[in-house]
Amino acid sequence: MAARGNTAAALGSWIVFEDEAGFSMTPPTSRTWSRRGTTPVIRVRGRSQRRFSIAALCCYKPGERSRLIYRPKRHTDHKAGGRKSFAWTEYRDLLIAAHRQLDAPIVLVWDNLNVHKDRRMRAFIDAQDWLTAYHLPSYAPDLNPVEGIWSILRRTTQVNTAFTDPDHLMRRLRHGLRRIQYRSDIIDGCLTATGPALTSGPDGPSCDPPYHAHS
Repeated sequence: MAARGNTAAALGSWIVFEDEAGFSMTPPTSRTWSRRGTTPVIRVRGRSQRRFSIAALCCYKPGERSRLIYRPKRHTDHKAGGRKSFAWTEYRDLLIAAHRQLDAPIVLVWDNLNVHKDRRMRAFIDAQDWLTAYHLPSYAPDLNPVEGIWSILRRTTQVNTAFTDPDHLMRRLRHGLRRIQYRSDIIDGCLTATGPALTSGPDGPSCDPPYHAHS
């Protein structure tokens, strides 16, 4: 969407993609070694329960090193039906922290999750002169580079691991995310995999995927 790219150029802003993912004690599996004729078995605790959610931001600006900013949330009360995702206030606080860290306006691109369209979230966005939000088309995770971060994290940090407790899981996730934070080439590659090209013209950064303006 050209209007979104023009907005970023006019403001000299960072283009920031957001997504949230859940992680449980049950790890993804991959190929491994075992004795001939013996099926490898990974014994885990807390089967199928989502223990943590992580909200992450992939941040891009031509001429700057790409950034990954994230916040974890631990879920402790599954049986009582507690909230298993971020509240609008937690997204608000994450965006405020990102603005302070990036020290520039933000053009935010995220999906159509209900909490993203919450009237209080929208009121907060409308009240900030440093924040402009756009929504991805429905059912288009392939346009969000943060999905690539989740894929890398699951394939390198979480795969085939028998976690002893939730703290063990969180330590591994944090370690994996920190490693990615130091590798801007990986963060750039996640954007390249989505298709749109982030370029720098005379007016600053722009990119033209089919995003929908916040309204």
